Amino acid sequence: MDTTAPTVISTIPANAATDVAINTNIGATFSEPMDTATLTATSVTLKQGATAIAGSLSYSGNAVTFNPTTNLAYNTEYTATITVAATDEAGNALEENKVWSFTTGRLLDTTAPTVSLTTPVNSATDVAINSNIGATFSEPMDPATLTSTSVTLKQGATAVAGLISYSGTTVTFNPTADLAYDTEYTATITVAATDEAGKALAENKVWSFTTVQLLDTTAPTVSSTNPADLATGVVINSNIMATFNEPMDTATLTSTSVTLSQGATAVAGSISYSGTTVTFNPTADLAYDTEYTATITVAATDEAGNALAENKVWSFTTVLTPDTSAPTVSSTMPANAATDVAINSNIRANFSEAMDHATIVAANVTLKQGSTAVNGTVTYDIPNHVAIFAPAENLVSGTEYTATVTTSVTDLAGNTLATNKVWSFTTAASGSGPAPVSLGTAGNFTLLAKTAISTVPASNITGDVGLSPAAETYITGFSLTDATGYATSPQVTGFIYAADMTPPTPTRMTTAISDMETAYTDAAGRSTPDFSDLGAGEIGGSTLTPGLYTWGSSVTVSSDFTIDGNANDVWIFQISGDLGLSSAVNVTLSGGAQAENIFWQVAGTVTLGTTAHFEGIVLSQTAIILNTGSTINGRLLAQSAIALDQSTVTEPTP
Repeated sequence: MDTTAPTVISTIPANAATDVAINTNIGATFSEPMDTATLTATSVTLKQGATAIAGSLSYSGNAVTFNPTTNLAYNTEYTATITVAATDEAGNALEENKVWSFTTGRLLDTTAPTVSLTTPVNSATDVAINSNIGATFSEPMDPATLTSTSVTLKQGATAVAGLISYSGTTVTFNPTADLAYDTEYTATITVAATDEAGKALAENKVWSFTTVQLLDTTAPTVSSTNPADLATGVVINSNIMATFNEPMDTATLTSTSVTLSQGATAVAGSISYSGTTVTFNPTADLAYDTEYTATITVAATDEAGNALAENKVWSFTTVLTPDTSAPTVSSTMPANAATDVAINSNIRANFSEAMDHATIVAANVTLKQGSTAVNGTVTYDIPNHVAIFAPAENLVSGTEYTATVTTSVTDLAGNTLATNKVWSFTTAASGSGPAPVSLGTAGNFTLLAKTAISTVPASNITGDVGLSPAAETYITGFSLTDATGYATSPQVTGFIYAADMTPPTPTRMTTAISDMETAYTDAAGRSTPDFSDLGAGEIGGSTLTPGLYTWGSSVTVSSDFTIDGNANDVWIFQISGDLGLSSAVNVTLSGGAQAENIFWQVAGTVTLGTTAHFEGIVLSQTAIILNTGSTINGRLLAQSAIALDQSTVTEPTP
């Protein structure tokens, strides 16, 4: 009678094996035939730490095999176990659990990571002393290599103490104490930092910045008011606003320091503060043909406690008679009876005067194909008095559509349109190439980003600029002038919007960012490319015909190239790495090709070299950097930051 306990005479992989393939099956060979009924998911297991790995079991000869349901993870230790519940055919159990471990191989990656963006930027000045220091990499990094040794901040030769954190592709150094005023610091990320595949930076990343010179001892000022001083014809339901030249201490903006009066009589109202603008909202409409005086006293202080040097006082006079004139739609885009309209177009109605944004909603601004309503998002462009309908999906080619603005929309005085505004247009026939990418409300912006937009003056932007969820303070270098719900800049022919501005701007910006992310996913998800890895990632000198192009690497352009096709043709370029245009390289359109039909979906950083020229819609998952004198006819839509250096960005026209 067999009374000898079975043993495991060999395992696959061997104990302590390394660089094991991630699609490996796990096996054990016994010294004698086993009772297969005892080789179960309970007695034969594979774990990563405390987490069990799913898989199936098979038995052949004297060997049991565990086949994981999915590939294992790279560079990870696993532990296999066969317990004493496993017995031979005579019922003899293993004398003890058989346990062995192994480690899978690293992900094959031969590309060195780079630092695509730093905060502050190199050579930055006037950096706040409580700033965190950050660096965004071109790809995910191994967090274990981002330590106090590889990520440092120094003042001269003296190391600055701080904490290091890592999220997404960004490492952050948070100094333990505030930095010193008017002092230069140097940040370094050494080649000890590696990506998830163990590939190190090619060289140390070093950048410097200088903190703000002194504590703020300058009195704040009121840079603009709305209404302006001595304004006339002010509508009676107006809010009264004042924009400061710096952020203020909201606790000092009260009903005592911010007042409105008619002669000696105080006007009741509520006070709110957003960005650098304080708003007084009268409880009731003002009187017609009446002079009012607004005052902000020296009790109002900035965040450093500095008060206004003197009371700010301004006056205005309300409109003589009630506004009883009906607003009109002065123009539309597309125009009535227009043909060859791009299928990814947004629909616009321009009003003759400022409208009540609460009435510019989907029920009152519609688009139909025959009797079928088109789904979409309706927004209102405050400074331009424009209602915008952004279809949720591309329209159908060669099809007539009818847009309607109903009499339910009203101006600020409550006057409605006299009649519904109705107009029709026909979309363009299909061209060659894939269907265009629908940008939704993101298509209302020339520049749109999530974390920051900066410029080295003077850049020249034609079209609107938007930032969300970051606040207006992360739009730098533009010399902004704030208004209600938007700002202006001498460098922008258009308007600037941020997440912290007066409603309805925050909601509008949230929708635009969501639509931008949806557009990126759409472009990245297009399948069955017409061209794969063209030129091994170097497309200089090429002529690109309509189609879907894809690269599994970065794309570099070292010489001019041409995009050739007619006005309805479409190009989508899918790039899994970075996109870089060398200095002075030009992209040329021929045959009637339109920038609005060219889509660059880039997972990494997009960089235009000095004086380079580019065409198309850029959908970047990371950063977009335009170097000195570079230009683009198109849109820059980034899920991180946009940095311009005396650059020109022109909104494409249909």
